[in-house]
Amino acid sequence: MEVFAEYLARIDNPDHRDRAEEVLVWVANNFPNLEPQIKWNTPMFSYHGTFIIGFSTAKYHLSVSPEEVGITHFADDIAQAGYSATKGLFRIPWNEPVNYELLEKMIEFIILDKADCSTFWRK
Repeated sequence: MEVFAEYLARIDNPDHRDRAEEVLVWVANNFPNLEPQIKWNTPMFSYHGTFIIGFSTAKYHLSVSPEEVGITHFADDIAQAGYSATKGLFRIPWNEPVNYELLEKMIEFIILDKADCSTFWRK
């Protein structure tokens, strides 16, 4: 994951760094058609030039940003996983397991939902 190496190296807490890398590698391995990239100092994945999902680190959690449509569509699943959310992201606490099933469903949904999108962000 060379594209994310510099970002990951700036995460001071080694446990947080390992967890962030684990999630990014999981996305790359499970969705090899997505392009890993850094934009606005944030690791994200795009497909045919459109944003699919992004990640960022905070003191107590890893933020997952699937745009508002992803949050709205999966609001119940996010709550059932025990994650807090805003309209644009949900938070995976560092001390909680990652719900990879939720991530997988969310990414698959966004890829299909944005299949005809010709812009990076939804309009």
